[in-house]
Amino acid sequence: MFGLGLANEAVAQDTLSAITVTTNEDGSQEYSVTLQILVIMTALSFIPAAVIMMTSFTRIIVVLAILRQAIGLQSSPSNQILIGITLFLTFFVMTPVLSTINEEALQPYLAEEIAPLEAVERARDPIKAFMLSQTRISDLETFIDIAGYEDIEGPEDVPMTILIPAFVTSELKTAFQIGFMLFIPFLIIDLVVASVLMAMGMMMLSPMIVSLPFKLMLFVLVDGWSMVMRTLAGSFGI
Repeated sequence: MFGLGLANEAVAQDTLSAITVTTNEDGSQEYSVTLQILVIMTALSFIPAAVIMMTSFTRIIVVLAILRQAIGLQSSPSNQILIGITLFLTFFVMTPVLSTINEEALQPYLAEEIAPLEAVERARDPIKAFMLSQTRISDLETFIDIAGYEDIEGPEDVPMTILIPAFVTSELKTAFQIGFMLFIPFLIIDLVVASVLMAMGMMMLSPMIVSLPFKLMLFVLVDGWSMVMRTLAGSFGI
C-alpha cells in the first residue's frame, strides 16, 4: 500500500509539472505544451463565430438568402448548399489574408521561431487590416462613442472589441444594399405578371406561380450566378 501511494504521488507530481508557466528574460511568458493544448481546444469553440463575424461570410450568406427570396424559391437552393457556396467563396475572398497569416505567423510558430502569443499578434494584424478596409468610418465612430473611448487617434488604434461589431454592422448594411439591387428586377416581373392577371380577370390565380418561371428564365439567361459571384467578390476589392 505504501509503495502504491508513492507511485500515485509521483504520477500526480508528473501531471502537475506538465502545466507550467516559464518567464523569459524579456518578461514574456511561455506555457507548457499541456496548457497550450488546453487553450487551443478552448479556442476551437470560437472558430465558427470568428469565421462568421470576422470574414466575408456574413455579407455573402445574407446576399444569397435575399436572392433566393427575391426569386421566390423557399427551399432551393437548400440552406446546406448556400452555406457551402458561402464557405468556399469566403475562402476565395480571404486567400490573401490567410496566405499572410500562414507566412508571417503560422509557419514561424511551427518552426519554433516565435512564441505562441507573438504568433497570435502577427495573425491578428492581417485580419484587422481586412476588417478595417471593409468597415465604414461612421460605424466605427458609433461604437467608439457607445464604448466611451476618447484616446483613439486613428482607425489603426481601434481595439478588436470595437472593430468586430462595427465590421459586422457595415457588412450587414452592404449586404442589404446589394440584396436590394438584386431584388428590383424580380420585383418588376412580379408587378407585371400581377397586372396582367388582374387585367385578364384571373383573380384566383397566384401571381407567384406564374412569375416564378419567368424569373428563373431571366436569371438563367443573364448568367445570374456568375454575375452574383463576381459582384460579391468585387465588393471586397478583388
